[in-house]
Amino acid sequence: MTVTVLPELPTGADDLSIWPASVTRLPHGGLAVGGVSLTEVAERFGTPAYVLDEGEVRERCRTYLHAFPETEVLYAAKAFLSRAMVRWIREEGLGLDVCSAGELELAVTAGFPPERIVLHGNAKSPRDIASALRLGVGRIVIDSPSEIARIAAAVGPHGHQRVMVRVVPGVSAGGHDKIRTGTDDQKFGLSVSDGSAQHAVARILGQPQLELTGLHCHIGSQITDVESYLVALRRMVGLMARLRDTHGITLTELDMGGGHGIAYRPGEPALDLTLLARRLRTELSDTCTATGLTPPRLVIEPGRAIAGPAGVALYRVLAVKRTGEKVFVAVDGGMSDNPRPALYGVRYAPRLVGRHSTAGPRTSIVVGRHCEAGDILASDVELPGDIHPGDLLAVPVAGAYQLSMASGYNMVGRPPVVAVHEGSARLLVRRETLEDFRSRDIGD
Repeated sequence: MTVTVLPELPTGADDLSIWPASVTRLPHGGLAVGGVSLTEVAERFGTPAYVLDEGEVRERCRTYLHAFPETEVLYAAKAFLSRAMVRWIREEGLGLDVCSAGELELAVTAGFPPERIVLHGNAKSPRDIASALRLGVGRIVIDSPSEIARIAAAVGPHGHQRVMVRVVPGVSAGGHDKIRTGTDDQKFGLSVSDGSAQHAVARILGQPQLELTGLHCHIGSQITDVESYLVALRRMVGLMARLRDTHGITLTELDMGGGHGIAYRPGEPALDLTLLARRLRTELSDTCTATGLTPPRLVIEPGRAIAGPAGVALYRVLAVKRTGEKVFVAVDGGMSDNPRPALYGVRYAPRLVGRHSTAGPRTSIVVGRHCEAGDILASDVELPGDIHPGDLLAVPVAGAYQLSMASGYNMVGRPPVVAVHEGSARLLVRRETLEDFRSRDIGD
């Protein structure tokens, strides 16, 4: 496909800073991503739909490997996973962090080496553990005391499994209360302050079939300041030093989790990866020197920061309604394909694509089609005053925690995922249909 690219507008006139790097302007108000017109994607595959820029995903993987050359980088599959995504991550040299047998088995059947996979989860099911052991995952992260005996029993007296312990370092960070995971008042991990983490380590060391390789922590999501990670690292290294003194062990891995913040709207802050990498390396070296500890290998788990900015959601406007002073723009998707605004109050920056409007901007609320007053995709956004049914809206930074969190609410069906790359588009995940709902409903 050949597209005619228009010259860039003056800085600030039409900010595309949060879009994939491949975005280009087309005539008549169109945009192309990965060399493919978004209007053509909508016409070919229907709406709502998710567009995923393969080149952006790959480039973000390379950015991480460049910034963290001596660190093991694991892609957090919970952000978004498909067979194509598995292949891209594998080919770019990252490992994989999964949270269920479903994610694990999809990855392995798609060709991902199980030894490069880490299994997480605060409540691992028997199937999760059985699949991990059968497929031979690299490490299992122990999140509660009961998992120790369960995993050891499943491994058997002559088996072997490498494990880590998820530690709560007492650091509060993240963009919302529901995604802050580094303190004692939430469900994840084992506390240092009450001795749970230390007790778990002692129990694991008493299980010869379990090999404790290191410690893990995850302090939250959408973190944009480096200092929180440094505080967590110091506390984790301090614990590793105490475990050495108590048990005579030198742990070789320290997983600092992910949660790297990205910008969802122009002007919002994002985590500086280069600064984070430099400060983590320096802090690790200094703290280990001060405690006489052999520096462990760092592990990080970015998910959103790789998939999020590579995705664009496409919606068709179904209705425009003025109620008092408010203008509601209703689209053909909503909280069934993106529950994040309802869950976390997330704010996006949708824009009209496919036609050029000369109308002045009007503050609008973009809402979904579902039977919930809270089904809002974007509040208080500036859209053209002449927006009308049939218009196409594009929402950038839509690659993470949207389709992966989608539901069957109102039986609308989950959207497809379309990959774009070097001027071509292909379907990765098909649209969920009424027949899919019928086939699962086997009662009478």
